[in-house]
Amino acid sequence: MASHFRSYIWDPVLIVSQIVLMQCIYYSFLGLWLAGVDSLVQSSRSLDQIFSYEVLGFATMQGRLIMMAFILNSLTCALGLWLFIRRGKQCLDFTVTVHFFHMIGCWIYNAHLPAALSWWLVNIACMALMAVIGEYLCMRTELRAIPVNSGPKSNL
Repeated sequence: MASHFRSYIWDPVLIVSQIVLMQCIYYSFLGLWLAGVDSLVQSSRSLDQIFSYEVLGFATMQGRLIMMAFILNSLTCALGLWLFIRRGKQCLDFTVTVHFFHMIGCWIYNAHLPAALSWWLVNIACMALMAVIGEYLCMRTELRAIPVNSGPKSNL
């Protein structure tokens, strides 16, 4: 009998559904973090906070708080990788995919590629955080000891 431990089967439906799930996690938790930040400073909520590259900046307090929301969102998305992807090898792939689709969304929203250095720095830092923490959590789960003994112990 062949062992099926960690067998890999190409399942495009699973991969696409995981991509959609991670995008939903990314935008829903980013919205929650931004709502929390907006409630602290009593600012108005808008899609500009998610998609406009001009609001991310070091110069204003609101820009720094939005950057903080993006960084906190990368931590919650790393938990999403751990809970739903569960493979350390795939964490970087899903992280890059989520941020690539976010860049496409920003490109469509602004009608051109983001040009601000702060947008690129924040997204690269968030990508690194999400991938490293997600991979760390998945690898801890994958490297747990596998119980080998299945029968009762006998005293000899």
